Amino acid sequence: METDKNEVLRYLGYRGKPGDARTLEQIDSCLAELSACTVPRSLHRVFPVEAEPGAVTVGGVRMESRDLRRHIDGCKEAAVFAATLGAPADLLLRRYSTTDMSRAVILQACSAAMIEAYCDGQCELLAGQAAKRGLFLRPRYSPGYGDFPLRYQKELLAMLDCQKKIGLTATDSFMLAPSKSVTAVIGLTAEQKSCHIAKCMDCKSQNCPFRKG
Repeated sequence: METDKNEVLRYLGYRGKPGDARTLEQIDSCLAELSACTVPRSLHRVFPVEAEPGAVTVGGVRMESRDLRRHIDGCKEAAVFAATLGAPADLLLRRYSTTDMSRAVILQACSAAMIEAYCDGQCELLAGQAAKRGLFLRPRYSPGYGDFPLRYQKELLAMLDCQKKIGLTATDSFMLAPSKSVTAVIGLTAEQKSCHIAKCMDCKSQNCPFRKG
């Protein structure tokens, strides 16, 4: 898995500007340290979809969200997806947060870019599986996007038995633990124009500091 350093710079707020030599050196060092201590893991499972105004039911779990409903409009199936870098990434971030804050900031950006790169790679594999059935993937849509409430984190994790299989849980405030993790719903559609790595292009948050140009 290769992590795009331009993505790391984007998370650091460079907004398309090239990084200086010192920052790029630190990024390389942080990515190497993360790669040495993390073993990313993921799960996915495909479920039938039933739609209604303002909500969708995926695998028997009803989710109230107009944005999610619109996002997977026309999909008869959806994959519930989860991925994590694991606990070592969090331990590394905590350690540097108390000993070297500047490195911790770069590690935070590196780990964010790394989990996204890993998710993209896993979705490429999922897209290959879907293609055998003449289907294409919609972009990942995660709790917290649009009006899709964070409270559905726990339902998505339970649907995949994430705690037992990859050690991924959610706190009482619905934040994922380990923190460098992702859950998402991915629509499967016969529309070939769909793109499963659109990311920010499908997000309504115009003021997000990490938004792509």
